[in-house]
Amino acid sequence: MWDDAFPSFLIGLREGLEAGLIVSILVATLVRAGARSRLPQVWTGVLAAIALALSFGAVLTFTAASLSATAQEAFGGTLSVIAVAFVTAMVFWMRRSAPSLSGEIKDKVTGALGMGAGVLVATSFLAVGREGLETALFLWTTAQAAGESAGPLTGAAIGLVLAAALCWGLYRRVLRINLTKFFTATGAVLIVIAAGVLGYGLRDLQEGGVLPARTSYAFDLSGSVDAGAWYSTLVQGVLNLTPTMTVLQVLGYGGYLAVVMTLFVRGVRDTAPRRVPTGVPTRVGTETAESAESAEATEASEATEAGLPAAQPTQAPRRRPAWLVPVAVVTVPALIAGGAIVLGRPKPAAAETVAVSDKECGKGFSAPKPGRQTFQMHNTGDKTSEVYLVDPATNAVYGEVEGLAPGTTRALVATVAGGTYAWRCVPSSGPAVTSKAVRVSGGGTKQAVVPVSEQDLSGPLRQYRSYVDKGLATLVGQTRTLAADIKGGHLGKARTDWLTAHLTYSSLGAAYGTFEDFDQKINGRADGLPDGVHDKDFAGFHRVEYGLWHGESAASLTAPAQQLATEVEGLRKAFPHQDFDPSDLPLRAHEILENTLQFELTGDTDEGSGTNLATADANLAGTRELLTVLRPLLTTRAPHLLPTVDADVARLQTLLDAARHGSTWTPVAQLGATVRAQVNGATGQLLEDLSPVPDLLEIRKSA
Repeated sequence: MWDDAFPSFLIGLREGLEAGLIVSILVATLVRAGARSRLPQVWTGVLAAIALALSFGAVLTFTAASLSATAQEAFGGTLSVIAVAFVTAMVFWMRRSAPSLSGEIKDKVTGALGMGAGVLVATSFLAVGREGLETALFLWTTAQAAGESAGPLTGAAIGLVLAAALCWGLYRRVLRINLTKFFTATGAVLIVIAAGVLGYGLRDLQEGGVLPARTSYAFDLSGSVDAGAWYSTLVQGVLNLTPTMTVLQVLGYGGYLAVVMTLFVRGVRDTAPRRVPTGVPTRVGTETAESAESAEATEASEATEAGLPAAQPTQAPRRRPAWLVPVAVVTVPALIAGGAIVLGRPKPAAAETVAVSDKECGKGFSAPKPGRQTFQMHNTGDKTSEVYLVDPATNAVYGEVEGLAPGTTRALVATVAGGTYAWRCVPSSGPAVTSKAVRVSGGGTKQAVVPVSEQDLSGPLRQYRSYVDKGLATLVGQTRTLAADIKGGHLGKARTDWLTAHLTYSSLGAAYGTFEDFDQKINGRADGLPDGVHDKDFAGFHRVEYGLWHGESAASLTAPAQQLATEVEGLRKAFPHQDFDPSDLPLRAHEILENTLQFELTGDTDEGSGTNLATADANLAGTRELLTVLRPLLTTRAPHLLPTVDADVARLQTLLDAARHGSTWTPVAQLGATVRAQVNGATGQLLEDLSPVPDLLEIRKSA
């Protein structure tokens, strides 16, 4: 998505152009000095810088992956702040150094020519390496903020390719670019983007327990801002501004932007070219000439002014294999990065065995050390038990083992930080037993899951039942209309009304488990039936769909359509009396789109209408409605989750909207490979980000 790719595109273009200009100046200077034989040394240094940047990115990625969730938040937030500092320094350095960049590089090359090959390699390596490290760090942080890597990496790749093309054009003297104005404009945009990265980093540090005031919100617009609108997607993707932000985020964002942008604009004015009095000789277009000089490639003839020494014949050194140095400069950073990744992975601590029974819970439990710990839970009693690691003051849960049978042992893995811990054992019958509490010092803080009760879910359940009840009332009228269309022989109108009714039903996904046998009768598939679509038990929406799009007559479809309307009316009457388990709501937040990915996005349920993506759109609407009723509970338990999920929903919605053409939809089978992969990827990412919801809102036994 472009909203995620743009910041990385800009950093790739700018950093790539900076590094490319430096390389162009190095190459042009050596060529003018008659030292073409030294060019491989320049490219070796460049290759080493690229290898270092890639290795640095690998270390960031795999080191973060081995951390606990809280540590990942703190790690990512810290690197986001560091990335902002680097980008800010880079913006100011390039604005200040552009006019004299060419001369500085010439001086370094002049000195290097009189020394060994290693000096020239080091010169190019240091010149390009800084840009490479900055790019790797900024890409990692923007990928973390976006929640996915495809967009940022694509944007950066496009930026780097464009930067390489521009540098080639400058070197070949087929382009003239006012680089001073270019770096000024992109610098201003990068400052705005960096402010968003800083705000995101501060939020991560709050989630990781490094900074306070995690729940002190400056504003919460999640209930009034449409996360699926194009402007919401653009603002969240490019600027990292979310509908819900803490006071610290807002202060950090606004303070950085006000201070840094003011200094940048003031610096631009101070370094602007001054008007020269009449009669004083000067070059035409001073600013453009200075900018072009920084590129060097557009005025390569000026290299002779540097007084470069003529290449001196030297005694031929002992030749080494040409491949040896390039292989070494790639292999060494990779080996170092691999070692850092291995050494950076936390070593598993020895597992502590904790006894569980209905008489005594937590025997053998002592204050653990901070960090990721594994506890071996051994049931010494005669009853199956649920076991929770809790904060006894708040009942918040840090870890759990469900259904621990007598005489069995299972591992419980939890991240321990500063706080109070106790074990709570809830046997299948009898009262709960809680162990003596222990206190752990140090190790920061760890956010636990605040237990949810049936009472907590009763409000959301009432809201969702009301939503389903209204949807079923609408569906009754729509299926009656569909049946009347078919009975009257208006098959063209029936196709339109079929889709309208089917989408209404598809938006009620969280209630399917409650509908009991009605769901099979209303929306059953032909899969598994002996005669497939021609089986006598094939009924409901898909039976009518098959007939409408396979040339069946109105007479043959009248009975199936009327049966569909009858079943919908039966469901409408039965639903108020059906048992809707409150624990189903959190589960359905994930399962609706699981079915979408399995059946709709594969085209498995297409019986001729080609409207699977329309059904996927209705499923997404049903998921959004479910998240709306669960939002109050999720906001207090995982405030950072909802902005991420909202962005995922908006991304998927945009892709689905692109497949809609008025009243028709692109069939799944006709999607291009790239678009289909994007839709599947966006759905998968949303599923992954929704996966914590069932655990966050699970009803846990307390007695």
